[in-house]
Amino acid sequence: MIIPAFDLINGKPVRLYQGNYLNQKDYNVNLRECLEEYKLKGIKIVHLVDLDGAKNSKNRQLNLLKKILSYGIIPIQIGGGIRNIEDIQNLLDCGATRVIIGSCAIKNKIQVKKWLDIYGPDRIVLALDVHINNNKKEIHINGWQKKTNYFLEDIIEYFSSSQLKHVLCTDISKDGTLSGPNFKLYQDLVKNFKNIKFQASGGVSVLNDIVSLKKTGVHNVIIGRSLLEKKFTIEDALKCWQNES
Repeated sequence: MIIPAFDLINGKPVRLYQGNYLNQKDYNVNLRECLEEYKLKGIKIVHLVDLDGAKNSKNRQLNLLKKILSYGIIPIQIGGGIRNIEDIQNLLDCGATRVIIGSCAIKNKIQVKKWLDIYGPDRIVLALDVHINNNKKEIHINGWQKKTNYFLEDIIEYFSSSQLKHVLCTDISKDGTLSGPNFKLYQDLVKNFKNIKFQASGGVSVLNDIVSLKKTGVHNVIIGRSLLEKKFTIEDALKCWQNES
């Protein structure tokens, strides 16, 4: 399915270029109105990330996230700076449909495995962000600021024993660039991990990108900047996804 995305800094929708906080573009949109429009158009879930929290968990925009969830307009998967079970429970209690776990999946793997067992695979999304270097998918954390020694396939394999179901994978070099997605990345992931519902993220700029992503076998496509900048309409994106068999 198509999943519209909003990244928030200081309460405002923004996009970063390749995850760089120094290369930020602000958007003057009314988030509530956007959520209402997407629901009317047939969107099933929206992706929301607190970039302040992703960069530093002490700066999480928790009151804002609670306010957005209180609208109850449309299901939301939400992430950014989630570091403990209290964070997860808080967001779920406030109405989040899914909680996105990023850096913690690398820093605290054993604990995240327990969270998957406690809440079940439908409530947890692992966000695994990669830079591809000599065909090796290197995972980055802390709002993409820190490279780790972990590789994408190894982490997915590790969590698969806990019935991992949802993985949001972003090629950082594509994010916010409108340069087209990394189709081979998703093709390989779908081929190697048939039980995972992958969410492709980064680079979608034209409707044909959606067609090509559907052909890779991914279950979901996250679209941010293209919708914010009206490169195409949400109606066209949905039609494109539904028509491609």
